[in-house]
Amino acid sequence: MGILSRVEDRPTPKAIYNWRLWALAYLASFASIMIGYDSAFVGGTLALPSFVKSFGKLNANVSGNLVSTYQAGAFFGSFLGHPLGHFLGRKKGLFITALVFSIGAAIMCVASPATHLTPIFVGRAIAGIAIGAASNLTPMYISEIAPAPARGQVIGLWEIGWQTGGIVGFFINYGVIQTVPSSVKQWRIPFAVQLIPGGMFLIACLFLVESPRWLLSKGRTEEARKNLAYIRHLPVDHPYFVEEFNEMSYAIEQTNNAAGGNGYWAPFRYLFARKHLVKRLAFGSSLFIFQNGTGINAINYYSPTVFKSLGIVGTSTGLLSTGIFGVIKMIGSACFILFLVETVGRRRLLMISSSGGALAMFYLAGYIAIAKPAQHKKANIDSAGTSALVFFYIWTSFYSFGWNPLPWVYGSEAFDNTARPVAQIFMAASNWLYNFVISQATPHMFIKMGYGVYLFFASCMVISVVWVFFLMPETKGIPVEEMDNLHEKRPIRHANKLVHEELRIKAAERSGQAVLNAYPSDDAASSDEDKSGMNEVKLNTA
Repeated sequence: MGILSRVEDRPTPKAIYNWRLWALAYLASFASIMIGYDSAFVGGTLALPSFVKSFGKLNANVSGNLVSTYQAGAFFGSFLGHPLGHFLGRKKGLFITALVFSIGAAIMCVASPATHLTPIFVGRAIAGIAIGAASNLTPMYISEIAPAPARGQVIGLWEIGWQTGGIVGFFINYGVIQTVPSSVKQWRIPFAVQLIPGGMFLIACLFLVESPRWLLSKGRTEEARKNLAYIRHLPVDHPYFVEEFNEMSYAIEQTNNAAGGNGYWAPFRYLFARKHLVKRLAFGSSLFIFQNGTGINAINYYSPTVFKSLGIVGTSTGLLSTGIFGVIKMIGSACFILFLVETVGRRRLLMISSSGGALAMFYLAGYIAIAKPAQHKKANIDSAGTSALVFFYIWTSFYSFGWNPLPWVYGSEAFDNTARPVAQIFMAASNWLYNFVISQATPHMFIKMGYGVYLFFASCMVISVVWVFFLMPETKGIPVEEMDNLHEKRPIRHANKLVHEELRIKAAERSGQAVLNAYPSDDAASSDEDKSGMNEVKLNTA
C-alpha cells in the first residue's frame, strides 16, 4: 500500500477525500498549534538568563507549579468543553476557546519584575482552561466530519498542528537568546508569540462548518444534510451519500433512544450505564498514562534539564538541541499521516513505537550510569555523548509516529455519537491530569533518580507493548457506528479483520439487492414497458 492508501469498507467515491475535508480539519487543528507552542516554549523560557535575572532562579517547586498551572487549568477546561459543544455546537465552542486563550496569553505579557510571577500564573491558568476545552472539542469535531477510511489521517492533522507549534516554541527561545539582549523583552517575546496562534485560531473558527452529526443530534436534519454534502463534495442523491447519511441518522436515533433522549445528561447516563463503554473509556484513559510514560512531557517541559543530564552544556546549545528534537517530531508526525496510520494501523504502530523507544531509553540510562556526564562537564560533547544524543533522537523518531498522535486518534474514534462527547471529556482530562503529574514530578525525579528516570520511562514502554497487544483492537478503517461490534470481537488481535469481513458481506448483500431491484424476474420483465425500466437501479438504503 502506498502513500495515502486506505482500507475502505464499501465502494467509495474519490470525491470524499476532497480539499474541503482537509481544510476544515486543518483549520480546527489550529487549536493544537496553541498547545504545541506552550508545551515547547515554557521550559526554555524559564531557563533564559534574562528570566532568571527578572525573577530569580526558580527552585523545583516553583518551576513545577509554574508549568503545571497550565495543565491544571486544562484539566478543568476539558469538562467545560462538553457544555460548550452540547449547547452551542462544535464551531461556536471552539471560537470561545480561542477567545479565552488569547485573553490568558495577553495577561501573561504584562508580567514584569514589579508584578513578580502572578500574571504568568493567572494567564497560564486561563489559557489552560481554554486549551482543555479545545482538546475536548477539536478531535471530536474532526472525527465527526471524517469518513472512516481517512479518519486516522485527518485526525493526524491535530498532531501536525501540535508539532508545528512545538517547533516554533522550541526555536523561539534559541532565536531570542541569539538576537535579543538579555532584558525583560527577551523573555517576554516568547510569551507574546502565543497571541499569534490564538488569533489565527479565532479567524479559522469563522470558516468552520458545523458538524453534521451534532446537527442531527439536535434534530436539524436539513442543515446536517447540507453540511455533509458540502464536506463530502457529493450531491445529496448520490448512493454513497444517501447510505452514509441514513446510517448516521439511524445510529443517532438508536443511541438517543437508548440514552433516553438527547438532553445534557443523557450521554452521561448512556455511557456509564454500559459496562463495556466504561471499560473502553478506562482503556482509552490508560493510553495517556503510557503516552506520558514514554517521557515525552518531561522532555517537552524541561528540555534544558534533560539535555543537561546528557552532558549538553550551555543554554544556547541546549535550546538548539531541543529545536532539532521538535523538527524530528514533526517529520515523524508527517510520516504517520502520509504512510503509516491507514496502512500499518494503530495497534502495530504503538507496539513498534514502544519497542524502539524502550531500547533507546535503556541506552541513555546506561550511558548516564557509566559516563556520569553531569559530574564530568566538558566544553564540547565527546563521542560517547554524541552517541547518547543520537539515541535520544532515535527515541524521538519512534515516539513521534506512534505514541505521539495515536491516543488522540483512538479516543476520538472509539465511541458512538452519543457516548463520544462524554468520552472525549475524560480522554482530554486524562491527558491533562497525567501532564500535570509529570510536570510536577519531573524536577524532583531528575534530582533524586538520576539515570533511573530513563529506566523508569523505558520500563513503562515495555509494559505498554503487552498492554496494547492484549487489550486494544485495531480501529483502522472501521466506521464509528461499528465500534461496539469491533470491541466485542475475540480474539482482540483479529477483531479488525472479522469486522471488515462482515462489512464486505453486507456491502455484497446491498449490491445484490440493488441488482434484484433493477432486474425483475423473467415473467415480470417480459413486456417492453418492464424492460425499459431495467436500467433504473434503486439502492435499498433502509
